[in-house]
Amino acid sequence: MQRHQTHPLLAPVPGTERHIHSFHYGPSKPQGKVYIQASLHADELPGMLVAWHLKQHLAALESAGRLRSEIVLVPVANPAGLEQVLMDIPLGRYELESGQNFNRNFLDLSTQIGDELEGLLNQDPLYNRQLIRRHLREALGAQTATTQLQSQRLTLQTLACDADLVLDLDCDFEAVAHLYTTPEAWPQVEPLARYLGAQASLLATDSGGLSFDECFTLLWWQLQQRFGHDFAMPQGSVSVTVELRGQGDVSHALAEQDCQALLDYLIGFGAIEGTTGVLPPLLYPATPLAGVEPVMTPAGGILVFCASPGDYLQAGQLIAEVIDPVSDRLTPVYCTTAGLLYARSLRRMATAGMVIAHVAGQQAYRSGYLLSP
Repeated sequence: MQRHQTHPLLAPVPGTERHIHSFHYGPSKPQGKVYIQASLHADELPGMLVAWHLKQHLAALESAGRLRSEIVLVPVANPAGLEQVLMDIPLGRYELESGQNFNRNFLDLSTQIGDELEGLLNQDPLYNRQLIRRHLREALGAQTATTQLQSQRLTLQTLACDADLVLDLDCDFEAVAHLYTTPEAWPQVEPLARYLGAQASLLATDSGGLSFDECFTLLWWQLQQRFGHDFAMPQGSVSVTVELRGQGDVSHALAEQDCQALLDYLIGFGAIEGTTGVLPPLLYPATPLAGVEPVMTPAGGILVFCASPGDYLQAGQLIAEVIDPVSDRLTPVYCTTAGLLYARSLRRMATAGMVIAHVAGQQAYRSGYLLSP
């Protein structure tokens, strides 16, 4: 039976308390757990509409007795950012008080938990998974948030920490459907890319920002590196950031299409009882996140794109022109990497040094911090 839980956040000042709302579906004795959240960047709304459609389907599937796993759905993952509107412009990517990205700097507890596990692991991967999850829940429960932002991050991380599958529904500025996950998880995530019609799948074990999805996969990977030579270490979390096209792609038709793709994937994952048809084709092979070229303009001016999301570009191909309306100077902007242009800026007035597009190349060439700011 569906359960609706509310999780109060630390109020920055009296009288301004916000809550995270989680909806829980599934049998009384679930076989696993799936966690899905939407709009962690609060101005990225396609996922929120998909979550609304999912609520209707999950309630019906639960009534029909088809849910095998507990499925936890958080349709509004960032109430703090959702209210940040300045002169009719939503500002949901960064917290205005601190300037921090809402989807960065989640807790890394791998060293602490690894130290606690010394002498406790054995050769049973199921036992080890349960042990690690218990220590993770306890470690998160012992944390004390001192700001609303920390409180929000801690609440979300706690809700998802023991899930077998974590799906973070986001979008880009102007983009085709794409996703981010790890090389280790890719074999299990590839069907999701097919169902969603993802045109880019970007892989990295550690992109450097401790984003929401990586705070789970990175912990398990680090524990595997530390203990995997001596003990049976499972892959305790498959985590994916799903980018549902661009910010303007909010429609019932797209949301229902994406909702059905997620349900088909969850059937294949084993969380929902049922059958699906033949898998759709993979539209573009998975590529390393370190192979993505952030295309930058060297000059400011009116930004006129010559290539669109979904275009496959050759190295050296023209992406945009930047026009100075005072001097009449026209600056062409080219990509240097062959690959799929999967996202571009919403802005049409460029500033010098601004990243205007991202191209998914097949060869890794970057290192360190791999994400957008």
